[in-house]
Amino acid sequence: MKKLLLTTTALVLTASLGFADVIRMGTEGAYPPYNFINDKGEVDGFERELGDELCKRAGLTCEWVTNDWDTIIPNLVSGNYDTIIAGMSITAERDEVIDFTSSYTQPDPSAYLALSADVDLAGGVIAAQSNTIQAAHIASTGATLVEFPTPEETISAVRNGEADAVLADKTYLAPIAAENADLVFAGGDIMLGGGVGMGIRESDTELKAKFSAAIDAMKADGSLNALIVKWEIGATF
Repeated sequence: MKKLLLTTTALVLTASLGFADVIRMGTEGAYPPYNFINDKGEVDGFERELGDELCKRAGLTCEWVTNDWDTIIPNLVSGNYDTIIAGMSITAERDEVIDFTSSYTQPDPSAYLALSADVDLAGGVIAAQSNTIQAAHIASTGATLVEFPTPEETISAVRNGEADAVLADKTYLAPIAAENADLVFAGGDIMLGGGVGMGIRESDTELKAKFSAAIDAMKADGSLNALIVKWEIGATF
């Protein structure tokens, strides 16, 4: 397991917290534009900006930590941080292990990226990041699933011939396709999951309520939609 990295001390706010002095915001730091590490070595992206605003509105002092995707839920449950804010789609399977706040994005279309638009998606070898809704979808089809720990490795697998295509969030794939003429979208979009929300331990009901209220307030005043447009995440609310 990758050692947890403290990437920044996020907010210096005055708050009276019943559950913790500092709320640790767990993210992957490897899935732009949702979250990534910038040139200063700090967590950046849509979820960094959103998370800081949610903490401010909820009156919470927060800091950011990063963790590998494949252990991000177990490390939340074991107490290594207090939330997951990492482009995590809300699914029934995950909801059996952790709770979710209100969604802060609409369901994002998933798409296939390949070296050719006529690649065999039904019977070919398809790459996906492990423990994602895309990996689960591929496993339910006739295609052969190959999983990788990071999203970058799924793209490399297509380029080096390990996979015929990669299935991932279209928001993540679109900039890659735009910057690389050898990679093209194949097939149509696939709608998976119930939008993205913050993962919270099932016991932290007060924390879930605080963040859900802040998310709902941002939906109501239009500031969440403004962030979605700024970071080109997808459909607005």
